[in-house]
Amino acid sequence: MKTLKLKNRTVSTKLPAFVMGIVNATPDSFFDKSRGGVADALRLIEEGADLLDIGGESTRPGSEYVSAEEEIHRVIPVIEGIRKVSDIPVSVDTRKFEVMKAAFDAGADILNDISALEDDSRLAQFCAESKIPVILMHKRGNPSTMQKNTVYENVFDEVNEYLKARVDFSLKAGIEAEKIWLDPGIGFGKNVNDNFELMKRCGELCDGKFPVLMALSRKTCIGEVTGRDVGGRLSGTLTADILSVLRGASMIRVHDVSEAVDSLKVMQAFF
Repeated sequence: MKTLKLKNRTVSTKLPAFVMGIVNATPDSFFDKSRGGVADALRLIEEGADLLDIGGESTRPGSEYVSAEEEIHRVIPVIEGIRKVSDIPVSVDTRKFEVMKAAFDAGADILNDISALEDDSRLAQFCAESKIPVILMHKRGNPSTMQKNTVYENVFDEVNEYLKARVDFSLKAGIEAEKIWLDPGIGFGKNVNDNFELMKRCGELCDGKFPVLMALSRKTCIGEVTGRDVGGRLSGTLTADILSVLRGASMIRVHDVSEAVDSLKVMQAFF
């Protein structure tokens, strides 16, 4: 059974991996059906999500920076709406202290930081003092430029060393080891072959000492392999998610919750 330790409670899933449902409180996320608010969040809960990830700033390739004020304006009403009816764990996809502080005060439980605590020096201390889990992701550069340099000598070694360094930083800042999750950053400054190499070896990151989140849902690398546009990448996504779980992932971040849950149930019955 997979477990996730929050500030004041531990949650678990009976599935082979946690299913994190995506709620994009943005006007420009790459998959338009994920752009929504409270109603979409509640639908994902009904579909069986173990936790939700709320984002107020698109970080797709080529996206532009959003101010903390605008991000707060987008995210907080969604969290407040969820908290009126559910205690489901809520993650916030942000790299800004002001946003995470406001989200935490509104009832959020987890920081999902694409900058691995690099972009805002205040976040590490906040997570340590608040005793909340943090997801550390690898990326190269910023979302607006990251796909301009996708060349690595050895992608796994370079991503692995980066995440090890960010784990060390987090531990020194006072974040508990049991509150640290890893994300290799599929699509964030990588080419298609490198993305699949990281999927294959995700369970080896940091010597397997920390649980891994895989965020593969409908991404470009799935489209490059299948030849499908964003709307046609569900089957490819489900396959990639299952294979990643078999290779060691403990959580999958998805747009399509009910389909992901069903796939994991079948995987569980098979094994």
